[in-house]
Amino acid sequence: MDICPKCGLPKQACICEEIAREEQRITVQVEKRRFGKLITVISGLDKEVNVKDIAKKLKTELACGGTYRDGKIELQGDHRKKIKQALMKLGFKEEQISE
Repeated sequence: MDICPKCGLPKQACICEEIAREEQRITVQVEKRRFGKLITVISGLDKEVNVKDIAKKLKTELACGGTYRDGKIELQGDHRKKIKQALMKLGFKEEQISE
C-alpha cells in the first residue's frame, strides 16, 4: 500500500491536495491580447494542487480553449461571470476567489 510522504496517510485517503486547495488565494483577471482578443487569466494557484487537471476541467466546463503556463491558467474569452461558479464546483471557496 502506498503511503503519502507528506501526511502519512494511504494514497487513497490523502488530504494534502484538499488542504492545499483551502490555502489558495486565486485572482481572476481579463487581459487583452493582440488583435483585440480577450483571455481570462487565473493566477495564485499553488503547485501542490494539480493545476493541469483544474485547467482541463475549467476548459470543459466553460467550453473554451486555453492553456497552463508560467503558473497561470489562461482561458480564451471573457469568463468573469462564470468563472467563480466553475471554481466553486471544483472545491474552492468563494472567499478565496478575487476578481
